[in-house]
Amino acid sequence: MASLHLPHPPPRMSAVAETVREAFWVIALGVIGCYAFFVALGAFAPGDVAGVSIAVGVLLVLWLVHAWARGHGRADERDRRLTAARERRGF
Repeated sequence: MASLHLPHPPPRMSAVAETVREAFWVIALGVIGCYAFFVALGAFAPGDVAGVSIAVGVLLVLWLVHAWARGHGRADERDRRLTAARERRGF
């Protein structure tokens, strides 16, 4: 019986797309951090720049969803031997 050989499926994302996506999240986290720094410094009040505050709030929610999804969605990609070793040591 002959078998049908299909080409390997393309990776989910190309390396360039993965790099751009990760760079976006790093920049987003930097913007959130800068906003929090300047608000804590007292450079401006969040009410005075309502548009920026809303934009940073939306960016913060998006980043939190991204971080949660990345943490929960990659459980199957972890090496089970490393997880077992870490649990055996009590960490």
